[in-house]
Amino acid sequence: MSRRNQVLRNSHSEFERPGFVFRKEIASRGANLMLHCDDVPLPALAKRYGTPLYVYSATAVRQRLKAFEDAFRDVAHTICYSVKANSNLSILRLLAKSGCGFDVVSEGELERVRAAAPQTVSKIVFSGVGKSSGEINAALKAGILIFNVESESELSRLAECTEKLRKTARVALRVNPDVAADTHPYIATGLHKHKFGVPIASALALYARAAQAKYLKVAGVSVHIGSQITDVAPFEEAMIRLADLVRALRTQGQAIEYVDVGGGLGIDYRQARNDFAEYVGNYARAVTGPMRGLGIHLLLEPGRSILGPAGVLLTAVLYKKQNDGKRFVIVDAAMNDLIRPALYHAYHEIVAVVQTRNLSSQETVDVVGPVCESGDFFARDRELPEMEEGDLLAILDTGAYGMVLSSNYNSRPRAAEVLVSGKSVKVIRRREKVRDLYVAEL
Repeated sequence: MSRRNQVLRNSHSEFERPGFVFRKEIASRGANLMLHCDDVPLPALAKRYGTPLYVYSATAVRQRLKAFEDAFRDVAHTICYSVKANSNLSILRLLAKSGCGFDVVSEGELERVRAAAPQTVSKIVFSGVGKSSGEINAALKAGILIFNVESESELSRLAECTEKLRKTARVALRVNPDVAADTHPYIATGLHKHKFGVPIASALALYARAAQAKYLKVAGVSVHIGSQITDVAPFEEAMIRLADLVRALRTQGQAIEYVDVGGGLGIDYRQARNDFAEYVGNYARAVTGPMRGLGIHLLLEPGRSILGPAGVLLTAVLYKKQNDGKRFVIVDAAMNDLIRPALYHAYHEIVAVVQTRNLSSQETVDVVGPVCESGDFFARDRELPEMEEGDLLAILDTGAYGMVLSSNYNSRPRAAEVLVSGKSVKVIRRREKVRDLYVAEL
């Protein structure tokens, strides 16, 4: 049994995590604990907006962002939220109002930021290994903060684009520090075998070349070693190598103002962290220590660590079945709504939205969706309270890399999204209709 479900089973008091709380519902017959997002019960959201439904807590987003700001308050920095984690316009507006800049990896993400918070364009970092000329031109015309360049060829392409438009671009080279991080191989990016960045040994020559371009202004150094990293030691190792590079570049006369430390700080998908501020503080010390005395402005690109725990995917039980003793709970969400378990074999905690005083009736089940793939699952051999058809489940920690990775596979309309702030609920993406799936087709 998971630790979170064990806590719920053994406790009749409130169980809290940022933005999501189990509260006693005295009026409900036999149901003593009900999961809320801020001050709103999730069953009420399911009844009003249907399932599957992504639910986000604005309170949790603000709290986690504040933890970053507090941890880095003693150094010059800009938080450039990683748009790829969750690109909903209302989420971007919420972050912009809290002072965030943004990290984008495509023209589409750039345009999302411009639509949501045009005043933040001057705080946009453009990353990504395959920027097209069209994307580069769009970013130049928009007037973004800096380009993170990932190859010699891209540096040449950027120089050509700036010449044609006669616009100056600040540049940083994304260097590959060859630092190993303990994470899934699909989201590790800091080794020489990965497609990202340029070898740190080649950086000095490429910076010298960039400095010769008429409309390129060397302004920074960038690094990103991967995602979902929960040990701060690799970050510190990478920053030690970057600090040495900054010193060498300044010796050559390069005016390095910014160091982009990337993102990648992980979350604990198996249990809620009650020490997030301390955790981010440790990360901040690992990142800033090697940079001490260099007078650098840090660019930080958190995504998952801010949005992940701030969202849940709400889903209803459609059917229960057994195959020769193997038990399945079939829900109305599917891999097209949340692909992480199928793609990464990622673990997400799943809890019953309504809990009773007596949760002694447990069963070991696979939680699966309706898509015609054996890989369409959210959990395998998971011990959960015994569910009935129509009951609600919450798949936790889906605020990042949930909706953004969704699709229309099996011609399934995508879920709706709602943002909760206190007692206020706002639909931030309407549920797709079947007609939406083919309206653009000829």
